[in-house]
Amino acid sequence: MNAPVALITGAAKRIGREIALTFARAGWDVGVHYGQSAKQAQQTVEDIRALGSRAIALQADLSSEMQTLGLLDNTYQSFGRLDAVINNASVFEYDTAASFSEANFIRHVNPNLIAPILLARELHRRVPDGQQAVVINLLDQKLYHYNPDFLSYSLTKAALQAATVMLAQALAPKVRVVGVAPGLTLPSHLQDHAAFDRTQALSLTGQSGTSSDVAAAVLFAVNNRSMTGSTILIDGGQHLLGLDRDVSFL
Repeated sequence: MNAPVALITGAAKRIGREIALTFARAGWDVGVHYGQSAKQAQQTVEDIRALGSRAIALQADLSSEMQTLGLLDNTYQSFGRLDAVINNASVFEYDTAASFSEANFIRHVNPNLIAPILLARELHRRVPDGQQAVVINLLDQKLYHYNPDFLSYSLTKAALQAATVMLAQALAPKVRVVGVAPGLTLPSHLQDHAAFDRTQALSLTGQSGTSSDVAAAVLFAVNNRSMTGSTILIDGGQHLLGLDRDVSFL
């Protein structure tokens, strides 16, 4: 009952699921947040329990402030504590300057930026004096070499990277805040597997990273108490190549 507890948004599948399983293997109990993927979330919960950790599936629409804040309430009610919030969930829809709209930007900004800030703020309010928790924000390597693709998504991730620094300053010493910026890790909805294999090799190391690489970096950042306000890049050096388009189109 004394195991540390992590709340991971978007933990039903893809990178979020790998992070959840990695934490469970390290002895953490896990709140598995999902939006619409109830079946996948329950499978992740069952897989975590099979590893010997406690887990619960928690549904919330991260575009709703009330539902977002309810995630922390439900996590505390289920586990009695919360040691880490991993802001993994995000909306990733294609647009450019030519197709940019207020409606599409708002679809991105609420879950990608506002929800992570709300969760960090509320976690800070609940951390007892003399104790420390941590927030990890999943970012993107493209923040280190911009291109015009995915404008709304990129803007919200850029703002979240700035928030990572500002929250680290504002919430210290009770809450550390760290960014993890993956490169191309899994096929996007714009790629088939052949295109994914080709573009993932576009890195200095020949591979831009795997889900397990990202999950290991998140766990490292959570465990390293000296880290706050900084970002770890997990992209095989992809951000150094100076690509003019998003890797989904190469």
